[in-house]
Amino acid sequence: MSHALVIGHDTHASLRRLAPWFAEYGLGGSIVFGANGLPRSLDGYDALIVLGGAPLPDDNKHYPWLPATRKLIGEALARHMPMLGICLGGQLLAYTAGGRVERRKFQPEHGMTDIEATQAAASDPLFPVMPRHYIMAENHIDHITALPDNAVLLAHSKRTAVQAFRIGPCAWGLQFHPEIAQADIERWDAQQKADIEDDGFDWNQVMAYGRREDRDNTAAARRLACGFAAICTHRDEETGR
Repeated sequence: MSHALVIGHDTHASLRRLAPWFAEYGLGGSIVFGANGLPRSLDGYDALIVLGGAPLPDDNKHYPWLPATRKLIGEALARHMPMLGICLGGQLLAYTAGGRVERRKFQPEHGMTDIEATQAAASDPLFPVMPRHYIMAENHIDHITALPDNAVLLAHSKRTAVQAFRIGPCAWGLQFHPEIAQADIERWDAQQKADIEDDGFDWNQVMAYGRREDRDNTAAARRLACGFAAICTHRDEETGR
């Protein structure tokens, strides 16, 4: 089985539903929490996955493991090692490669959101598995406001110009959360609900839309997860062999 280093930024971080989908294609993952210290290199790993979190990519003062995270991202890029950055992970990938990330530059996104693929997605090594339009979970107030010059834009949404991109042959950054299902959103606590309502969202409408789109969201997220795992393990995405 191939093995991914999974970097989490808090103790609640998890691959959630991605873990069993990855396992179907022979990809396992060990979560290491940044605050507990990160490996010095990617030796012994076959892929890098960086999960989401609260900070901006350069908030070294409050999150002192971010420089080590960025170093590992740079190593993955140099090695052409498969990488998947989710939300903050995608922002860290963009920032490390020379892009820009800003807080509340644009409108926030919360709950299930319509994503639209770009034309470039059709020829990407991973994103042809995705439909032209799909639904993914969002929960962010920060945005990638400039991609690195060598990045390929793969998806956007109404509020967010950069929802997915690729750098090099096999490093992907996502603003959305394929690991989060509607059931996870239903469990958001009272403070999270208050925060998204403060951002102008109606909680009941967010829930109703998410429940209506749950099946399509699950199907799209699974396709993305299996496609990434197949790339990491050099297996056929259609057969799993």
